[in-house]
Amino acid sequence: MKLILSLVTAFVFFFQSDMEALRNSYAKSTSSNANTESFIETADKQTGSDPVTLGYKAAAKIMEAKITKGNRKALVKTGATNLESIIKSNPNNAELRLIRLSVQENIPKIVGYRGSLKDDKAFLLNNYSKQNTALKSYIKRFAMQSKTITEAERATLK
Repeated sequence: MKLILSLVTAFVFFFQSDMEALRNSYAKSTSSNANTESFIETADKQTGSDPVTLGYKAAAKIMEAKITKGNRKALVKTGATNLESIIKSNPNNAELRLIRLSVQENIPKIVGYRGSLKDDKAFLLNNYSKQNTALKSYIKRFAMQSKTITEAERATLK
């Protein structure tokens, strides 16, 4: 029994550390092309098929358009379609909403992928208190540098 509990605990910690690495890489990804490339590589290495991992992979596809010389429009369209599909299947997942909000904040306006900014912001602010400690911290870090979330709204995140 102790062996099973130890294996389950090790698996959970391993998965969480992968998720933390993915989150940290994503948080740094917009600061430079090297960080963007690093995030894309980190996302590609993820083997999970959970919605959050798939959401980060979709974001990586969108961000790949920033650093590639290829068909940028196709990359954005594929990534955005995947992300929208994942969120449609998991509408109450705060981390997926955070991913979409951050993508839409940082994508050039001319691309036209900005339709959910207000909805995602409202969702995150309204559901912040229901999240686990790690996700609260992640949301708060994002909010501190967000262009969409106001100073007064940041103050409500405790």
